[in-house]
Amino acid sequence: MNFAMHEAVEVLERTPLLLQHFLSGLATGWLTCNEGEDTWNAVEVVEHLIEAERTNWIPRLETILQEGESKPFPPFDRFAHLNGHKEQSLAEKLQEFTAIRQQNIARLKELVDPALHLEMTGLHPAFGSVKARELISTWVVHDLTHIAQIVRVMAKRYKTDVGPWKAYLGILQDR
Repeated sequence: MNFAMHEAVEVLERTPLLLQHFLSGLATGWLTCNEGEDTWNAVEVVEHLIEAERTNWIPRLETILQEGESKPFPPFDRFAHLNGHKEQSLAEKLQEFTAIRQQNIARLKELVDPALHLEMTGLHPAFGSVKARELISTWVVHDLTHIAQIVRVMAKRYKTDVGPWKAYLGILQDR
């Protein structure tokens, strides 16, 4: 087992800054490209991350700590960000993500004593019994997944432009 709370927090703290540095100031073409129908662009991924910060990680952690397995987590709508999000610039969305992430990390540190709480369980509506440690690990891997998604989508924007070098660029291979 590789999980360590302080290492998880290291990644969670860096994600907003990484996205700010990587996405800020880019041309619209980079920010709005996707992999085709029913796929997300970089801006939509940021919106999804904001939604997850609001309704997923800390609320589910609080349910584990307060309810255990007596009450299932409310379902998380992974596509809620696609329905009627408010019009904001990417800079505003990144600021919002940064602010809510900072609040959530502070709340995580306040709620969880790694020596006492990581093995506590809650009831996921699809998976059944899950541990606090697993939820926090998933939060970290969720960030990394969406960072990789953004990079992959942006790389595929130039898929035909790289010519024969496509054979050497694994990120351009179909998913």
